[in-house]
Amino acid sequence: MEVELKKYTIKELCEGFTFSQIDGKGLYGLAGKLTIQPEYQRNYLYSEKNGAKEVAVIDSLLKEYPLGLLYFNRRADGQLEVLDGQQRITSIGRYLIGKFSVMFNGKPYKFKPLPVDKRQLIENTELIAYICDGSESEIKEWFKIINMGGVQINAQETRNAIYSGPFVTAARKEFSNKEDSRLQKWGCYIHGSANRQEILETALKWVSRNNIEEYMQEHRMDDNINELRMYFNDVISWIEQTFDDVYPKMCGLDWGELYERFHNNPYDHVDVSHKVAELYNDDRVKDTKNVFEYVLGGCKDTKLLNVRV
Repeated sequence: MEVELKKYTIKELCEGFTFSQIDGKGLYGLAGKLTIQPEYQRNYLYSEKNGAKEVAVIDSLLKEYPLGLLYFNRRADGQLEVLDGQQRITSIGRYLIGKFSVMFNGKPYKFKPLPVDKRQLIENTELIAYICDGSESEIKEWFKIINMGGVQINAQETRNAIYSGPFVTAARKEFSNKEDSRLQKWGCYIHGSANRQEILETALKWVSRNNIEEYMQEHRMDDNINELRMYFNDVISWIEQTFDDVYPKMCGLDWGELYERFHNNPYDHVDVSHKVAELYNDDRVKDTKNVFEYVLGGCKDTKLLNVRV
């Protein structure tokens, strides 16, 4: 693997920058020559928690603090991809196109209303990037190494990097859009953040029967996610049709495993709702999270309830 060191001004780096709300990522820089968030990268996270991190990036530029090194890789077609630094580049790009404000002299400023000298300071700031040429395996190994610091990359974000391709692209569009109106419904049954790929991880766990890596490897080059989408929707629909009410302890249960065991059984949803409500509100039942499995199983395995004597 060969490495080249290069400097870019922020004006050069963010030329042609756009941000996709649907995908949750910055798209291109360097007038289209740089892919800021390729599919093996996580979604943009710095805008979360009131945007404190993206504001801090701009504050650092205004105070002329160093932002650290960037790492790019050069593809066979000459296109550059960001290996490390996409959160910082996206924060800067979002500020330049007016997506948020920073406090300056006690007042909130977007980029264009800033004093001319401060706009020029930001645009002329130079950032240093290492550009590497190497094989896919070398690039992804380097990606994992340089992402050990900062916001820790999680298991599914790592899988997305390892098995990047058309399948991951389509899966992320379906399950990783933090603006998706379906997230409120999914959140009744699934723990985690769409932005951190945790909804996608659950969907993959369900359809693969806990063999996520094997499933992603097998389907890596698929140009559709029909099986994944259909299975996920079937599980969610089955839960909604079986239980009339939503309880807090439903969130985080292994619904994929429960679906496999019980979805072929006929249930009277009125009877199920009555039994669940009775047990869920019984002070003697210690493990209310197991009430749903207990009722689905015909109220036979009393050990699930851990009843207080």
